[in-house]
Amino acid sequence: MTVSYRDAVTTEIENELTLLSRYHVHAKRGGFQLDRSAYLLLGRLELEHPLSLKQLAEAFRLDISTINRQIAALLRLDLVERVLDPEGGIARKIEATALGLELLHADRNLGRAGIERVVAEWSDQDLNELSRLLAKFNRGIELLEGNPWPRTTPIR
Repeated sequence: MTVSYRDAVTTEIENELTLLSRYHVHAKRGGFQLDRSAYLLLGRLELEHPLSLKQLAEAFRLDISTINRQIAALLRLDLVERVLDPEGGIARKIEATALGLELLHADRNLGRAGIERVVAEWSDQDLNELSRLLAKFNRGIELLEGNPWPRTTPIR
């Protein structure tokens, strides 16, 4: 059986993404204060807020009960709060607190420092190319799922 060039490359990409996930998820998270779900939820609420539980469930493609449990944990830690809907809706919405954003930014800085250690010897061109291709890859997934993620920077 002959393997096409494209099949060989996509096999390599799948393997590298699996390893990347392993390194990120299983890395010693010394100094990090948020778990993965808190980090992701706070990051979304930083970009787009306030959001209802339904909007969060749709954004994360999770069951509303799962989002409700995750938000309840963040409420207990004072990382998010329920606020009135600025558009006058009946349901309360969720917004990150100052503490939640402080912890998010602290963890983000730790993550960036870790990445910087890995790419310290990389050229600016290589860094830009990795950033561009990762964003392009993620946008491709979002396009297929019909679920775009808000971003603060445009694709280069």
